[in-house]
Amino acid sequence: MDFNDSKEQAEFRKKCRDWLESNAKLKSEIGDGDEFANIDYLQKAADWQKKKFDAGWAMLHWPKEYGGLAASPMERIIWGQEESQFDVPRGIYEIGLGMAGPVMMQYASEDQKSRYLPPMAEGKEIWCQLFSEPSAGSDVAGLRSKAVKDGDEWIINGQKVWTSGAHFSDYGILVVRHDPNLEKHKGLTFFFVDMKSPGIDVRPIKQITGGSSFNEVYFNDVRIPDSQRLGEIGDGWKVAITTLMNERLAVGDANGADANEAFEWAKKQDDHGNPLIESRAVRESIADWYCQANGLKNTKLRTMSALSKGDTPGPEASITKVVSANKLQAIGNFGIDSMDMSGMLRTDVSDVHSFQNAWLGSPGLRIAGGTDEILRNIIAERVLGLPQDPRADKGIAYKDIPSGSN
Repeated sequence: MDFNDSKEQAEFRKKCRDWLESNAKLKSEIGDGDEFANIDYLQKAADWQKKKFDAGWAMLHWPKEYGGLAASPMERIIWGQEESQFDVPRGIYEIGLGMAGPVMMQYASEDQKSRYLPPMAEGKEIWCQLFSEPSAGSDVAGLRSKAVKDGDEWIINGQKVWTSGAHFSDYGILVVRHDPNLEKHKGLTFFFVDMKSPGIDVRPIKQITGGSSFNEVYFNDVRIPDSQRLGEIGDGWKVAITTLMNERLAVGDANGADANEAFEWAKKQDDHGNPLIESRAVRESIADWYCQANGLKNTKLRTMSALSKGDTPGPEASITKVVSANKLQAIGNFGIDSMDMSGMLRTDVSDVHSFQNAWLGSPGLRIAGGTDEILRNIIAERVLGLPQDPRADKGIAYKDIPSGSN
């Protein structure tokens, strides 16, 4: 396939670029961004989202009635490519717009879409995703949080964990267990919830990087109207899969130091009197990371090809996260090792800081959004067509599955 822009795409790219150059600065022009999710950063993110919304750039591919432009998938990709070159606030709205928005669009009522989607696109309301639990991270279907029907409401009790942005979110999408007598994938139901509801307790988790973007969320007799159920009772897993497929497109990359940064660092870093780049082992590692980076680039081009034909990218999108997270960890390890003991001293020097962030944060990225092991299973079974792993819980009611408590 020819991945060069068509005439129309080139014109659209120039239009995107012109607007961005008039409203933002290139990454190379200023230093590191603000700390994720502090008050100033939240305000900057809201201001940027509003500015995009007012100019028609916020959610290009959404229907016009919900705040979008009904643009083509390729135009959405072109905008994303251009915006990524500018230093603008990120990480606040991606989950809502990339995951909650699509699932609301597919399962919510028309009144709910009109009420919730435009404020989401404009940046007035922030959404989070409430899936993982202490006993159900990679195996989301093993969750224990309970939903009990009480008239026109549901009473929710349980705990979620690793919920990005819960401490500043207005709403969240939530999957819980309504019937432990069914198999674990069949006893789930999906809702959206007001994060200010009585009984919700959000507790930020301090991370080794110094940030607190993840949270524990406790539900204590939280009441959710049945009108906020997405899908039928028992369709929770089906709706969750829709969300998770969008997750791969919304937050699939592990961003940070890459092969080019490692190469430039090795050229100037001292190794017992010689440039580090003269080490054969270092050159081999950088060559491996360069190959991986280009493999990821071509994998993304495959996704672009599917979108350009109107197809929905499939489970092969899992490849991106597996490779990029492991590559980031290897590059972080390389950067820290090359500095010897001084690598442990926190600094604002941009290249040192990027290696330190990669070293501290990449292990978590290999877990968040699906562990390496789960994603490799998905690739093996659903992309390569290999036999499924044995499932000891298949055909068994959730309450009868052996666990540490029974």
